[in-house]
Amino acid sequence: MKYLRRDFPWRNTTDPYHILVSEVMLQQTQVSRVLVKYPIFISQFSNFRELASASTKDVLQAWQGMGYNRRALYLKKIAEIVVAKYKEKLPNDPVILDSFPGIGEATASSIVAFAFNKPVVFIETNIRRVFLHLFFEGRKSKVDDREIFPLIEKTLDKKNPREWYWALMDYGAHLGKTIDNPNKKSKHYSIQSEFEGSDRQVRGEILRMLLKKSQTEENIITVLKKKNDRVKHILQNMMKEGLIEYKSKMYRIKN
Repeated sequence: MKYLRRDFPWRNTTDPYHILVSEVMLQQTQVSRVLVKYPIFISQFSNFRELASASTKDVLQAWQGMGYNRRALYLKKIAEIVVAKYKEKLPNDPVILDSFPGIGEATASSIVAFAFNKPVVFIETNIRRVFLHLFFEGRKSKVDDREIFPLIEKTLDKKNPREWYWALMDYGAHLGKTIDNPNKKSKHYSIQSEFEGSDRQVRGEILRMLLKKSQTEENIITVLKKKNDRVKHILQNMMKEGLIEYKSKMYRIKN
């Protein structure tokens, strides 16, 4: 069975900052969208210091179209930590990276594998798909990732984990297009909720309004044509997350 090696800009670099940005962008986002935004973001904020010193508004503006805008704030906060605490050098320890905002265990390990070529074990959707397809043919459902991790560890190319993981992910992407999704067997399988009409969509619309200029609550509700209580609840959550602030009876992007 033949399939093509995918060529992505973040595979043509070992710069830890570039790989960090790509891995955070790829969380819950289609590769096609990241391919558009990644070079723009890297061009505007080319290293940890530039991102750390950028305004929240500029970072969120550059992130527009990616969704899950908290990730942009996480990246900025990580850059601030790396500049202040690690002399602009990203740590190559997944335990340290896991402690950073917005970086879970899997993302921490993937960054270490791709940026530093260290033989760490991690799983993501395409890797999971490969192992479910090859090793759990007879199982119908509820395969726990804990059953897959030992298989990944045993098969891992410890001399070149970066290339090995890329090959696994490319094969998994190929399987996703050619057979019924093996990930349905996973205990962790879930279908993402519809975007249209969701709170995620409303949050995005509010953020776009505020990136243009500050707004009153009344104007936001009028423009969005949504129920008052729903908009107020979303605004409160966005303030708690540090995306926006409320001053002088106006909502605006937090400085």
